[in-house]
Amino acid sequence: MTPDIPASFKALPSFGVHTDTVDVALRVLIVDDNAHFLDVARDLLNREGLTVVGVASTSVDAFGRAEELRPDVVLVDIDLGEESGFDVARGLMQTTGRDSRRVILISAYPEADFSDLIDASPAMGFLPKSELSRSNILELVGQRKGWWQPPDTS
Repeated sequence: MTPDIPASFKALPSFGVHTDTVDVALRVLIVDDNAHFLDVARDLLNREGLTVVGVASTSVDAFGRAEELRPDVVLVDIDLGEESGFDVARGLMQTTGRDSRRVILISAYPEADFSDLIDASPAMGFLPKSELSRSNILELVGQRKGWWQPPDTS
């Protein structure tokens, strides 16, 4: 008899690790200085089947949470008030040894406003906040097939 597995634990097979009973969902950390956006984005992505393991609102918080939680993907707002999301993206790789392909830049501003900076950044890509969704995140991740490794649960 197969146990009932909550939908929130399932991911597309090509983006999770499949065992005999469950697919492990992509684990996400969201970095943004807008508390309302953090709440809305966390609820949306969790409802859509991703696992939001944490949120951060400053670079210091982001570095600490990334080290502590070891997310598979970090969503970083380009405009963090006094801080630059581009600097946070670079810092995540330097301070936590994170693979640059694990950072997705997000913004309420259009991509065209930052296209040169996005292209020069170490991030895997960019998503407008208005298009933030599980499917769009997985689409970006899918362009980097083979990089995602599920967390070691041993």
